[in-house]
Amino acid sequence: MEQFVIQGGKPLRGAIDVRGAKNAAFPILAATILTDEDCIVENLPLIEDVYRMLEILEGMGAKVEWLGERTVKINTQVLDPAKVKKDIVARFRGSVLLMGPLLARFGKVSLPRPGGDIIGARPIDTHLDAFSQLGVKILASNGKVVLEKPERLTGDSIILNEFSVTATENVLLFAAAYPGIITIKTADQDYPVQELIKVLEFMGADIKLSALHMIEVRGKQHLGGMAHRLMFDPIEAGTFIVMAAAAKGEVLVQNVETSFLELFLKKLKAFGVPMQIEAKAGGGGLADVKVLPWKKLKIDSIQTFIYPGIHTDLQSPLGVLATQAAGSTLLHDPLYPGRLKYLEELNKMGAEIYIADPHRAIINGPCRLFGTDLGTFDLRGGAAMIIAALIAKGKSTISNIYQVDRGYEKIEERLQKLGADIKRITV
Repeated sequence: MEQFVIQGGKPLRGAIDVRGAKNAAFPILAATILTDEDCIVENLPLIEDVYRMLEILEGMGAKVEWLGERTVKINTQVLDPAKVKKDIVARFRGSVLLMGPLLARFGKVSLPRPGGDIIGARPIDTHLDAFSQLGVKILASNGKVVLEKPERLTGDSIILNEFSVTATENVLLFAAAYPGIITIKTADQDYPVQELIKVLEFMGADIKLSALHMIEVRGKQHLGGMAHRLMFDPIEAGTFIVMAAAAKGEVLVQNVETSFLELFLKKLKAFGVPMQIEAKAGGGGLADVKVLPWKKLKIDSIQTFIYPGIHTDLQSPLGVLATQAAGSTLLHDPLYPGRLKYLEELNKMGAEIYIADPHRAIINGPCRLFGTDLGTFDLRGGAAMIIAALIAKGKSTISNIYQVDRGYEKIEERLQKLGADIKRITV
């Protein structure tokens, strides 16, 4: 087992690059199933979840060739879904995105229920309900899900039960290869969905995105290959920005997709975090963000919500920042009931946090945090523990760091360049 050992209280200074977007990578890698032509994806983050998705594709017979450090070429012309690595699917949440493309290509798909973070119930009911609205036959039992496409779909309009990113992506992947029009309502439109739409349009689908959370897809039975450079990760950028703010550091975060972080950045400024944002040439919202030490920090409330709200994935880092703010902060995450587990670890470090229910907590500050032994329950909670350990007095040990490796590439090496005293050890 590997752990992070962190000696807190070191100033953070310097520059850190943002890698490719993890959550946008999965649906794009899944989209390679929809064509027998070559697909090239650039700017991939070198993280465990991406490796697992590629391993699943290779297990089914896909040819995967690395063309460079972060560029991969994939061909799925010879693919056998019966050879899917069920053990990986069962513990990897991103594998749920195999449903749509495999159903579209083979007409039938059988998969274990996917696993993932321990952040509360995340059933795939919304996915199954969406496909059932099209007339897809579904059998779910004994931890396995079987979907079978009828000869002719009995529906062409879907109302998702919730604003689910992955359910929206799953239906998009299916609809792109269907020779007709399928409309998705209550659709999520966050950055992974927008990235996937760009790819599917490149492959030949015609997709219209409405401001009313509606997406109309005119698919094609035969889609072509694609070449796509993955956008930079807004969640990783937000994590590093909050980390710099919590440590009162002077850090330049490079390659920030500000168009997907507008409310987040506005709120941080309102909290009292000074920032300098310098747009990069070419437009599109890409910028470098320099975080400067704050003099007074005040956070009345933090509420996450669907896009264009503050991402639920940034709630955990913001919760750590709130421990350093003056007064009480109401923390509200309405999406996942397990997202607040990390707050119990912060209390072990000396924070004053009262958990009202699985979605709300009151954080009183400012609190001096002290190093201790910490666990990680999920990817973003793991990032929060790193931030807390960096600003705490003394030594902290963080276990279960595989969760962090799932989404942050070689994070300890990158933070060491900022002056952090963080080491990876094997126990």
